[in-house]
Amino acid sequence: MGIKAERVTEILNSEKFRNLVKKRLTVSISLTVIILLVYFGFILSIAFYKEFLSIKIGEHLTLGLPIGIGIIIFAWLLTGIYTRWANRKYDRAVRELRNEVLEN
Repeated sequence: MGIKAERVTEILNSEKFRNLVKKRLTVSISLTVIILLVYFGFILSIAFYKEFLSIKIGEHLTLGLPIGIGIIIFAWLLTGIYTRWANRKYDRAVRELRNEVLEN
């Protein structure tokens, strides 16, 4: 059971499909820009503010290490945010669109 080419074109040109693609793109690009700013901010800090990151916060620990670990944890959190959004909203919208296509 296949979908006719005309129906595929109709789906791709539908407002619902375009909004779905736009939302996914907006969320992914936003989260990507956020993590890139944080990551490159850290790299630039290493390059230009070594003194700040080399501040000792323990006998053998500098400030740079917890900040670096924090960036890794932050990336995991952003992944979790995307996964939660995709599971709650995006996947539901895809299912609704798929069911709509299969009904017609």
